[in-house]
Amino acid sequence: MATQVILPALGMSQDTGIIVRWLKAEGEEVAKGEPLAEIETDKATVEIEAPASGILAQVSGAVGVEIPVGQVIASIVAPAELPGAGAAAPLKPASGAPSSDGRVTPQVGTGLPQASPLASRIAAEHNLDLGSIKPAGKRIQRADVLAHIQDQQKAAPIAASQAQERLLPASPRARRLAAEHGQDLASIQGSGPGGAVLVADVQAARAQPALIPAAGEVIAPTGEHLSNTWRIMAERTTRSWTSVPHFYLVREVNASRLITWREQLQKRLAEKVTYTDLLVKVVAAALREHPRLNASWQAGSITWHDEINIGLAVATAEGLVVPVIQRADELSVQALAQAREDLVARAQAGKLRPQHIQGGTFTISNLGMYGIDAFNAIINQPQAAILAVGRIAERVVPVAGQPSVQPMLVFSLACDHRVVDGARGAQFLSHLADLVEEPLGLLG
Repeated sequence: MATQVILPALGMSQDTGIIVRWLKAEGEEVAKGEPLAEIETDKATVEIEAPASGILAQVSGAVGVEIPVGQVIASIVAPAELPGAGAAAPLKPASGAPSSDGRVTPQVGTGLPQASPLASRIAAEHNLDLGSIKPAGKRIQRADVLAHIQDQQKAAPIAASQAQERLLPASPRARRLAAEHGQDLASIQGSGPGGAVLVADVQAARAQPALIPAAGEVIAPTGEHLSNTWRIMAERTTRSWTSVPHFYLVREVNASRLITWREQLQKRLAEKVTYTDLLVKVVAAALREHPRLNASWQAGSITWHDEINIGLAVATAEGLVVPVIQRADELSVQALAQAREDLVARAQAGKLRPQHIQGGTFTISNLGMYGIDAFNAIINQPQAAILAVGRIAERVVPVAGQPSVQPMLVFSLACDHRVVDGARGAQFLSHLADLVEEPLGLLG
């Protein structure tokens, strides 16, 4: 009997998803649990697994098209269930038409190379003819399309640029001054009649400091195609920042006992234990005592969550994703370290599955490893709070009335004021600080 493959829902607010690419072709044999396709949701781009073993058939989910969650996008059948089994071979896609995995089948005699789904999508967005793109390998990849776009931009006639510049309203002296200093008139806001650029406008533009990228930062060229993960992150953070009433609570904590705890655990455990692992442990314990921080604002009311599922903000080459450690309050530090290591590796390799990003009830974002002292994070909707963690740094603080150098750690708690008020947030943060400064409180 055929097993249906449906587009999964990974969040309460998700209505649709987009198939980024098929990892298996129609008619190909698959095993249960094997990745079938990459799906873009409102949370991240993830892999969906084959729900059964058999032959992938009846692929109806098109690449790059919004599909309602719950819709059947393919089936997995036994070989005997294939249409025309034992008779004619399955029909191949028509020449030049997209196949089930989103690739373009070359037309006979044209020599048109195949293209990856992402390359085809970028080319379509820029109205490019795939036949004009020269691939570095056997088929056109994303890098080939971007390189072609850059070549086109470089090859644009200078005369066209000059003609466009002449159309811009500007005084003769302003044109001459801008040309002398290599300034683009189109980038200067004019203050003259009809928006004409005047000499004063050119001088004001010159006085503005140029944006210098920080070490390791890459400034994307105008029009560059952003990854799906980055676009999803941008949309989610914008929606959260503009719709959720954030407020922040900051607490400095003595990390001496936290350091000792980690050192002792590292001596007897094979797994590498990080400060993040220990913080997940203490945060989960504090959430048990303060369930309001483990709730959500949904449909105009507060939804309480029985499980404590802690998300970890992970930076990847494609953008920020938040894999989730399920039932974190029930796990030992060793199990938390194993779960964190697996999730981070999957996130950075782009191998997250739906179950790895579902059900988060609280998020931790730790930038201490980058030397950041403190920062404020944006709430990961629909959660009620997120904890931002800075680095452990030595500071002079009073101890028993005397100045003392101690390893200190700064927590910044962002709360959704619809769910958590200042007093409840402060009580949670105070309890969390107590557990960090005296981890033996976890035994109580």
